[in-house]
Amino acid sequence: MSDKNTVPVWDRFVRIFHWVLLAAFIAAMATEGEPLFVHVRAGYVIGILIVARLIWGFAGPQYARFSNFIYSPRTVLTYLRDVLRGRAPRYVGHNPAGGAMIVVMLFCLSATVFTGLATLAVEENAGPLAPVFGTVTAVPSSGFLVSTALADDDDRRRGHKDGDEDSVFEEAHDFFAHFTLFLAFFHFAGVLVSSFAHRENLIWSMVTGRKRPESEIG
Repeated sequence: MSDKNTVPVWDRFVRIFHWVLLAAFIAAMATEGEPLFVHVRAGYVIGILIVARLIWGFAGPQYARFSNFIYSPRTVLTYLRDVLRGRAPRYVGHNPAGGAMIVVMLFCLSATVFTGLATLAVEENAGPLAPVFGTVTAVPSSGFLVSTALADDDDRRRGHKDGDEDSVFEEAHDFFAHFTLFLAFFHFAGVLVSSFAHRENLIWSMVTGRKRPESEIG
């Protein structure tokens, strides 16, 4: 499809956000705490991206705004019913199901980052939540985001007792991380279904930022 037959939909920020978030999430899931330094840094990237996306949801262009793709639960359910019947309408921006998925994923990612930071504070006495959940009331002056203790992470973690129980935060972190992974696969399946139903490559659209115009919705 040539550019003359398409219109810009996804702005540069949305596209960069999407692919960097995917890369950071894969890095976080692949490490799962080993090495902790990489896992923590990936988590910080995800957290920064979430904050930026929340701001962009109010300050960004038309199709990036929450007001453009957050629909009522009834509208979402109606759209899903139409998908099952093979007659779901096409949307230039996010469809109701896609919009709902974004909201749920942003919530789950936020919960994953928060519980991860809390776990880091409880188990390593490091990170920005160390003053709240750590064993001391101050974060080491050597670093606010990642303490120097993490530099020796692998050796130190091998010294932990196997009998140590997981904290509540760690269990919650594990739950939200894996639930987000499930949502990501579900989201990918939805993209494939919509791409097939409306005969357009939605994955490539998130690369180029362009889609067929609204006049072709029918």
